[in-house]
Amino acid sequence: MSVGVFLAVLVAALLHATWNALVKVSADRLVLLAVMKVGTTLFALASVPFIEVPPAAAWPYIAASTLIHTGYFLFLVTSYRYGDLSHVYPISRGAAPLMVALLATVFLGEVLSAQATLAVLLVAMGIMSLMLTQGSDGLKHPKAIGAALATACFIAGYTIVDGTGARLSASANSYILWLNAVNGIPIILIALLFRHGQIQAQIGKVWKAGVLSGIVSLLAYWIVLWAATQAPLAMVAAVREASMVFAVLFGVLFLKERLDLRRLFSIFVTLSGTVLLKTSR
Repeated sequence: MSVGVFLAVLVAALLHATWNALVKVSADRLVLLAVMKVGTTLFALASVPFIEVPPAAAWPYIAASTLIHTGYFLFLVTSYRYGDLSHVYPISRGAAPLMVALLATVFLGEVLSAQATLAVLLVAMGIMSLMLTQGSDGLKHPKAIGAALATACFIAGYTIVDGTGARLSASANSYILWLNAVNGIPIILIALLFRHGQIQAQIGKVWKAGVLSGIVSLLAYWIVLWAATQAPLAMVAAVREASMVFAVLFGVLFLKERLDLRRLFSIFVTLSGTVLLKTSR
């Protein structure tokens, strides 16, 4: 991986942590996500006339991914309602590749290498220690842990589904753009339903952050997509997990979250295991 690609992926990791931090501090997280998805949906709809339509075999995966992404957004909102950014973000981002690795082993018959086995153990230890942290979001707030782990389940789900769907499509770009044209619609409708009568006032409070989050999330994804064409995917995925570090820094520096040595060590173990797991493929 060249220095330029490495720095680009670090920027993508920073951007991903940024839009999560914007969701965390939002006055209305659900409406912010809806505004964010309006932007990404409009961008995707403007782009799809210029790309191929995915084959019929890919559409069930687009439909499944839309449902999974809806669950992901809802539990992401819930996790930030109960937990610190520096706590739930490492749990959700760290547990997801662990779940993917275990599911691939159980259902797809994949055999873990020695490095992957060590990585799985490290991630499991890191997640467990984060769950046992007795800080502001430790076992005293099990809802934060539960929501973060549920978020990880949905991340693992759309990782597997989108990976399969993209392979069945004419190109990954085609699949991703058509997916983004539809996967935000449920969360937009949910926001309209649950914020009925308040939606205009809430949009007035969060629209700037919502538009910024949409731009940032799209830019982060496209950087990773481009980097994957320039360097080994495993290396790109591993460097991208630096978003954990950025999320922790945002939480501590800007959100004034407490970070003791035990939580810092847990995050380090989780990050180390995740990077090892990504590079073992």
